[in-house]
Amino acid sequence: MHSLSGSTVVVIGGTSGIGLETARQAHAADAKVIVTGRDQGRLDAVRDEFGASTVQLDLGDPAALHRFFTELPAPVDHVLVSGGGPTYAPIAEMDFEQARASLDEHLVGALRIARECATRVRPGGSLTFLSGTGARRPGPGLVLAAIGTAALPAITANAALEIAPVRVNAIAPGFVDTPLSARLLGDQLESRRAELRATLPIGRVVGPEDVAALALHLMTNTALTGATYDVDGGQQLLR
Repeated sequence: MHSLSGSTVVVIGGTSGIGLETARQAHAADAKVIVTGRDQGRLDAVRDEFGASTVQLDLGDPAALHRFFTELPAPVDHVLVSGGGPTYAPIAEMDFEQARASLDEHLVGALRIARECATRVRPGGSLTFLSGTGARRPGPGLVLAAIGTAALPAITANAALEIAPVRVNAIAPGFVDTPLSARLLGDQLESRRAELRATLPIGRVVGPEDVAALALHLMTNTALTGATYDVDGGQQLLR
């Protein structure tokens, strides 16, 4: 186990939810934190809260992504990729241009980031992707999210071999009580929380701090690479 003290942690998509909580915990562990996001106002709030360096970045822009990594202080120690949430759409109503853009950002984008990290992350450092478990079971409107859920573990395992000794892992959360969940569920949020409290083996709702704690563990435990770790409070054990 290594300390994060004095290390440089890059959180791509770190202005809200799990990314933001990971940035907070890395800062509390005495790491230098660099946070990216699309919204400048949110980036300013992160900078003001705990002094992180911030960069405006759109993951859908390959040239900007390359420029961001090229301009990083070299080498950095750890990279966490959070980014935007999944896209939901039934096949019959799908906007295929939007679908293509979503898959490019989440899957081809993961490959772009892995290639950049091969030369910008120090040997033994880490790259961690955020995936999910919600689309592992088929359902109407879930096909795009399911593709990402199925593909990212394969990208993770292959990248762990190809860009070694940089370590590559993925985290697959179930429901996490974040602003994204609130936006997706709207007025159904509280009923979903109550359902999970009543049914999950852990007896409570998973929060971003739970996922961020695992992200920091993957950064500091140098024996871990090539795997996907579920954080769902036992949700997948339920029928």
